[in-house]
Amino acid sequence: MIRVVLADDEAMIRAGVRAVLASDPAIEVVAEAGDGRTAIDAARKHQPDVVVLDIRMPGLDGLSSAAELRQVLPGVAVVVLTTFDEDAYVAQALECGVSGFLLKASDPRELLIALHAVAEGAAYLSPRIARRLITRVRGEGLSRSASARTRVGELTPRERDVLAALGSGLSNADIGRALFLSEGTVKAHVSAILRRLGLANRVKAAILAHEAGLVADDH
Repeated sequence: MIRVVLADDEAMIRAGVRAVLASDPAIEVVAEAGDGRTAIDAARKHQPDVVVLDIRMPGLDGLSSAAELRQVLPGVAVVVLTTFDEDAYVAQALECGVSGFLLKASDPRELLIALHAVAEGAAYLSPRIARRLITRVRGEGLSRSASARTRVGELTPRERDVLAALGSGLSNADIGRALFLSEGTVKAHVSAILRRLGLANRVKAAILAHEAGLVADDH
């Protein structure tokens, strides 16, 4: 069971999201909040697997809440659900360590897919956001790609394999099956990759994998 804390300052939006989540018997909303501070308090109390946050909320906003959650509850995945897809919001969300970034205009099934992905240790970006990030990466030319390849060159061959799989959006369990590794070993490799490359989260690692050419164009 994936236990979720849902935070949005609009009660009608919360009701809609709750209805979507209720359609999946593997997901349970354990608490709701109308602001970031209440969401953090609820997460401390209920110890959920995932916290879903709106960006614009009164008091402590979603991005500030995400940053604090990553500090006080590092084992809890954070998904940002918002109407805003500006690059600045995406960049700030990645800096705050979120595991997922979705648009409220997305297909409701995306939210279910995202929650399952982040609960399993993967990252999830709305396809529209992912396409923009990859396009931006490709548009920044060979110098960025060369820099990424140099950074990735610091990794062991096995770590590069894990990074490539991570860049394809696979969860730890999926990476383990693909590379014939235990899930614990995959977690250790992911932690080592983030630490050695100075990356804040899996999403940034996935972007670096694309920059370095570790992920085929069809992903």
